[in-house]
Amino acid sequence: MVAGDIQRVEGKPFQLKFVRAAQMLLFANALCDPPLGQATVIPYDQAAIKFTVLLESSKSFPEQNWEAVLWHNGHENREWKELALRETIVRTEPLAVQVENRPRVFRRWFSVTLNRPTRPEPICFTLKYRLAANDMWKWVNEHSNLSDGELYFQPRALPGDLVNYLRDFSHDFSINQVESETPDTLLWSLTAPVKEADGKVSGLSETSLGIPRSFSRWFSLVRIWSPWLAPRHGHGQFSPKEDAMLASFLRLDGLHLVLLAVSGVDEVLNVFKPDENGSVILHSRNDSLETGEAKVLAAVGTTFNTALAAVMYHARKIVRGDASMSLDAKQEMKTALDKGVKAEWMENWYDGLTYCTWNGLGQGLNEQKIFDALDNLKEKKINITNLLIDDNWQSLDNHGQSQFQRGWTDFEANKEGFPKGLKHTALNIREKHPNIQHIGVWHALLGYWGGVSPDGNIAKNYKTRKVRKAEGLAGGTMTVVHEDDVSRMYDDFYRFLLESGIDSVKTDAQFFLDRMDDADDRRRFMKTYQDAWTIAGLRYFSIKAISCMSQIPQILFHTQLQFNKPRLMVRNSDDFFPDVPSSHPFHIFTNALTALFTCHLNVLPDWDMFQTSHPYSSFHASARCISGGPIYITDTPGQHDIPLINSMTAPTIQKTTRILRPNAVAKCIEAGVYTAYESERFLKVGTFHTGSTADYGVSILGIFNVSEKPLAELVALRDFDGVKQSERYVIRAHPSEEISPPMRRDDDFAVVDLELGTKGWAVLSAYPLRTFTLQGSRGLPCEGAGTDVAVLGMMGKMTGVAAVVGTPVMEMRSNGQLKIAATVKVLGVLGVYISSLEDWTGGFGEHVLVLVKDRAVPVETVGVSGRVLEVDVEMAWERMGMQPGWGNEVEVVVLVN
Repeated sequence: MVAGDIQRVEGKPFQLKFVRAAQMLLFANALCDPPLGQATVIPYDQAAIKFTVLLESSKSFPEQNWEAVLWHNGHENREWKELALRETIVRTEPLAVQVENRPRVFRRWFSVTLNRPTRPEPICFTLKYRLAANDMWKWVNEHSNLSDGELYFQPRALPGDLVNYLRDFSHDFSINQVESETPDTLLWSLTAPVKEADGKVSGLSETSLGIPRSFSRWFSLVRIWSPWLAPRHGHGQFSPKEDAMLASFLRLDGLHLVLLAVSGVDEVLNVFKPDENGSVILHSRNDSLETGEAKVLAAVGTTFNTALAAVMYHARKIVRGDASMSLDAKQEMKTALDKGVKAEWMENWYDGLTYCTWNGLGQGLNEQKIFDALDNLKEKKINITNLLIDDNWQSLDNHGQSQFQRGWTDFEANKEGFPKGLKHTALNIREKHPNIQHIGVWHALLGYWGGVSPDGNIAKNYKTRKVRKAEGLAGGTMTVVHEDDVSRMYDDFYRFLLESGIDSVKTDAQFFLDRMDDADDRRRFMKTYQDAWTIAGLRYFSIKAISCMSQIPQILFHTQLQFNKPRLMVRNSDDFFPDVPSSHPFHIFTNALTALFTCHLNVLPDWDMFQTSHPYSSFHASARCISGGPIYITDTPGQHDIPLINSMTAPTIQKTTRILRPNAVAKCIEAGVYTAYESERFLKVGTFHTGSTADYGVSILGIFNVSEKPLAELVALRDFDGVKQSERYVIRAHPSEEISPPMRRDDDFAVVDLELGTKGWAVLSAYPLRTFTLQGSRGLPCEGAGTDVAVLGMMGKMTGVAAVVGTPVMEMRSNGQLKIAATVKVLGVLGVYISSLEDWTGGFGEHVLVLVKDRAVPVETVGVSGRVLEVDVEMAWERMGMQPGWGNEVEVVVLVN
């Protein structure tokens, strides 16, 4: 093509003298839904698969006509053939969220429908495209590492026998099919004998579960090291390198086989290991002097999440039936619970912004560093609610040695850093910083990393015992408080803390219970320490405790799975490592995949602290906001990203700070369970913010580029958890604040075109729409024109919808007014989507009245941005001189006349 053939592009002279097809292909890109590079499961009742393809070409070249083809093997003879994609003129362009300063592109949309094959065998597919009939084709995977997409077709019914899913399993297993509590699943309980312990030597057994049948991909949660779980993925043979607690297999018929090793019952620890043939081997360790019983649960389901729920719900029954807690411990638990948990404590503890000293102040901790850091936060107007004094405040022996060689000597803080004692430090903090509601301190479950000092006051006041640890990290021996005195020690210690002005704890290094090597020590300490800590924490601190380094199976099942106490805050992954760049994407990936399991525990997953002034600060911040867990920062004094902090938090009418925490726990979406870290696909993390009625909720999707290169994908509305086929939605993107056109889940182009650079992220929120017919008066659209409405929450916030309490009221009143009412728990700019807003004539002020606490707000506190009505509730509150009452919430009412 000669440039003279097309004189101008968008009104500007076209600069290149010659344009060749090969040149234009280099600057073109294709995106597909269903996606390439992963498997998509097709339910039995879905008769056809709708493909949506976006071709993007640079506006540096003239706009051209393109051809696109779906290349697949979905034919009777399994040969690869092409299926032409039809270009579609999209009436309303889908939302495109791009990286900043990206070159502008032409977008051309294509679609085609592929009928379900008569034989339910998997289909592989890819794309190719070109400019004209005589030009070369470009395959979409030529310039990417994406493999073909796969389609798996589910059967009408689930085959009902376990031998359909596992072959060559050991006859030592007793297998019982049990009733599942989740739909479209089958559930089995497998048990096998485990050799008893011989003196100090635990009994060991290995029992083969055989090889899973007809699967293509697997996902597993492994013990990456003693205290932590992490995800592992693979194709073909099951081959994790670490011990696994959970394993799931995606079968070629689209069904999911989930295996769970149940531990913490009758002194038996169970994990999965592979053998050289890919068999799943159950490795069991029995610390009891009696023959033990290994326990495995197996479930098959049409989705991973329902199959996982089936094994988790049944595991709760097994744990409830375990009589491991003594009658005295059960009575103490009941007494502590009878005291009750105050709602305001939960609100401050879960929803307040926390500052932690660990990375920010370093290991040479003292009270003056803490005072200076708090003064700096106050100067910067960073209004924290909770303070966590991390490691290095305690009194220890063996100064200058490794942390694993140091033992705890006394309840009181060390005199070098806290010369007037812990109580003086806490009183000083509370006097100077009344905004701080809770002060917590760190300690290890066994005292310190090296246990307790054999020569300190603790050893003088309580019986102790020397225990032997397994070889490896921190091997050798250490002294611990004897089982007979553990409860008394914890009771005395937590009473001391409370009397010193400390009302919360972070209890770390809990994995050392599993590092004890002798069977008799494991028997006497494993549950004794867990129960004593839980009861003392409830008695003195209610729910205000963080369990850390506690992802050993015995704690997960004994303490964290049981729903006989308030929900506990538990660290969900290994640490935030500020100086290890490669750790940050994997940190988010690990938390999202681990949460698939931990969301079934009686815990609030804690994705760990982070720093707001850091190359990955917003990456971490967005993950914490959607996580459903706490947010605590560990900034070096003076190094803060205040706009970032403001995007995570908001002030209340009581002048406290609240994080905007969705009321559901976030986890990797169903479609991403088998997507490996190295796959060059977005990590998609879903959560949900529910209202007070069952028919309302906003689905939130956090999307993260965990690869080392820029990525682009089509994000489908069906990727959002809880989205209903019958509802219409708009999607709002943060940080761009762009809003999509209305769409339904099954619409042809119900997608968002999303591009993210390295370290890139986005938070997308899908809001259900309510449609009303407004009266055609004073410039409003004529009667019969539908107006879509949604309450968006606080604008400029990552999870702004979490500011909304309950279900917004949207209704037509008898006088023809449309009433939109939302109760919010923080102050800020409340956004209300009104689809016809841009069409109103005469200005929105003629049609809208906004009330806060039944008083009309000043006109300057209301504005319009596109189709969003923005109400600055914070400004209105201040200018109207309002004062808080007994509650913490504010009702905002918008009346459209």
